[in-house]
Amino acid sequence: MNLVKSTGTFGVYTIISRLLGYFRDILIAIFLGAGFFADAFFVAFRIPNTFRRLFAEGTFNAAFVPSYSSELESNKIKSDKFANQIFNLLFLGLLILVLIAEIFMPLVVSIIAPGFVESNAKIELAIDLTRITFPFLMFVSLSSFFSAILNSHNKFAAASAAPIILNLILIGILLFSKYLADELIYYLSFGVSIAGFFQLIFLYGFVKKFYQIKFSFKIKIDKKVKFFFKKLLPSIFSSGVTQINILIGTIIASYQASAVSYLYYADRIYQINLAIAGIAIGVVVLPQLSKYVYLKKKNKILIIQNKALELSMFLSLPASAALFIGSEEIISALFGYGSFNENSVINSAKALYYFGLGLPAFALIKVFSTFFFANNDTKTPFYISLVSVLLNIFISLYFFTDIGFIIIPIATTIASWFNSILLFMFLRSRNLFKLNDTFFKNFIKIIFSSVLMGIFFNYLILVFKNQLMYDYYLKFFYLILSVLLGLAFYLLVSYIIKAFKYQDIKLRY
Repeated sequence: MNLVKSTGTFGVYTIISRLLGYFRDILIAIFLGAGFFADAFFVAFRIPNTFRRLFAEGTFNAAFVPSYSSELESNKIKSDKFANQIFNLLFLGLLILVLIAEIFMPLVVSIIAPGFVESNAKIELAIDLTRITFPFLMFVSLSSFFSAILNSHNKFAAASAAPIILNLILIGILLFSKYLADELIYYLSFGVSIAGFFQLIFLYGFVKKFYQIKFSFKIKIDKKVKFFFKKLLPSIFSSGVTQINILIGTIIASYQASAVSYLYYADRIYQINLAIAGIAIGVVVLPQLSKYVYLKKKNKILIIQNKALELSMFLSLPASAALFIGSEEIISALFGYGSFNENSVINSAKALYYFGLGLPAFALIKVFSTFFFANNDTKTPFYISLVSVLLNIFISLYFFTDIGFIIIPIATTIASWFNSILLFMFLRSRNLFKLNDTFFKNFIKIIFSSVLMGIFFNYLILVFKNQLMYDYYLKFFYLILSVLLGLAFYLLVSYIIKAFKYQDIKLRY
């Protein structure tokens, strides 16, 4: 496996998906803004989309890939039997969950957005929309199963490309928004579930080369299946802790008008980097790490771990610097149109600023958790994540009355740094990971390149100050230009001081 190349493949499709997602959200910002309808739709979209992130972005992989990979090392018949048992249990469990949720949706929405209860119109709309979007959860969770099969065979392209379908369908609906009027949010909600179904069909077209579905309601739960599900719940919580913290933030933010929307738009910005710097690296590294753990090749494990951490920092630190410096210009250029007014830009930018400070920690959690998962340990990151979430809840609730919604990204960032530091300490104490000399040398170079990039990016924002103002029509173009120039500058400096080496693209780990 080539770590850099595989991460690049995963990253390219992820970037395409996220860019289409930004275009989708720009259209949503124009037509819905940050008001009544937007809040209701974002809650309806947040619930299944949070589960998508929990399952699709490495969490299902964390429990499934190590077990499935070890079965593959044994023989194909055993791996197929194990996969069939998991698929049938997953299918039945998800079907029951969706049916129960549809029946008790008023309770579900009241828990997720308790602040909506004060407005009958708002809570009823959110319930109707969430009932429409909720089947997406089942489709995307089964898609994650197919993705895990493909990833176990070191095939990453199809799984990373599948979310593009959702964005294309929603963009298509939004382009006809002027004909849909107030019915737009209903069409968008139906589009979410329809897209989930098409993603499932798309992935099965690729996975059937390695695995064929065999439906069976006579399920035997052996030791291996029990072990998988014993790992799954802790891995959902620990690998998805950032999303859980954000979901908790949505619950608390529902008590403040438009706050749910502000957090949503800020969340959309930093997620594109996290998808590559944390999620992509974790997904790509896990199958190979699991294989070497099974074969007890300690030197290979150490090399992959350090290179994964180095690549994560190489991608996340400059992005964090850019969000810290240009949060308001970024939000304004991407979403500051139509119904999304200047006040919405300022509030979303405040959230993005603090999320940006936590970006490296979000990435570290994904990477460090993967090191535990490769060793079939999901309990340790689970317990650490549980403490992290409790810390996040305490900070958010304690200061929310005085500070308002902005405490939510602050609390999420503090809790995430706490989480990542504890993960590192436990990895070291259990001798599951240690930093080598090469990492230290390259990490110093990465920090130096990131600082220089930050200075250069700040200079570009000052140069294009007038063109990045809220009322300027072509501000999006100048933001993209600034980002591309900043990226080119960062890569050039990194190449000159050898923080990045071309040879890494060719190395196999």
